[in-house]
Amino acid sequence: MGLVKEFKDFAMKGNVVDLAVAVIIGAAFGKIVSSFVNDILMPPLGVLLGGLDFKDLKYIMVEAVDKKAAVSINYGMFIQTVIDFLIIAIAIFMMIKAMTMAKKKEVEEPAAPPAIPANEVLLAEIRDLLKEKK
Repeated sequence: MGLVKEFKDFAMKGNVVDLAVAVIIGAAFGKIVSSFVNDILMPPLGVLLGGLDFKDLKYIMVEAVDKKAAVSINYGMFIQTVIDFLIIAIAIFMMIKAMTMAKKKEVEEPAAPPAIPANEVLLAEIRDLLKEKK
């Protein structure tokens, strides 16, 4: 029974729960970026390149014969995946940079100087009066 309790304690720690949430959000974010690349970015890029659809780019090694499928290297899908990755990497970089800048602003704001104790104020006044008499 001790092993089950240890696992439960481990699984319920904040880091594990935070990681699970991050993975779920990351997967959803990846789908959004893939849709952005596939449905919004690539069609105009294909038009600019003369009607080229990256998904159709492939090198056929062995042609299809009867019921045997063709053997091909689908480098167009690879290009699409690389573009997806680059956009995700740039988006994550920008989010982290924004969070870092926001955190720096919080840290950089200096706290108000502490109030000077009354006895030090009085001593400074006495010092100033003694300087005036000389």
